[in-house]
Amino acid sequence: MAGQIDPVKMVGAYELPEGLLTLDGPVVRPAPGTLPLRGDLAHIALADRYLVAHYVVPQAYRIGPADAALKLTASKDAETVATLPAGSAFEVLDHAGAWSWGCVGPDGPTGYLPTAQLAEPD
Repeated sequence: MAGQIDPVKMVGAYELPEGLLTLDGPVVRPAPGTLPLRGDLAHIALADRYLVAHYVVPQAYRIGPADAALKLTASKDAETVATLPAGSAFEVLDHAGAWSWGCVGPDGPTGYLPTAQLAEPD
């Protein structure tokens, strides 16, 4: 369809899982703020390791003109997971109101940023 973006081309070269995806035995849940994994969704690169209802191909953004504090929850008072430098890449997995949840990459760190602090990629 004209005007639509191929989501697979929106981010780095992620290998999409192929074949039958299975999990063998219990999986240790990573610490909050590490991997881009929530109870309801996960980064597509984690599909062969974690079972969730939805896997998301991230949307590529950049941090705007000022450094941004990546928060553990969608609150300005939440613990800061990392400070992301202005202009650095950020992958958005979910927009919810004034906040966006995402990661630096499939290995993290992961957290929430005010959507207003994001800029479209070049």
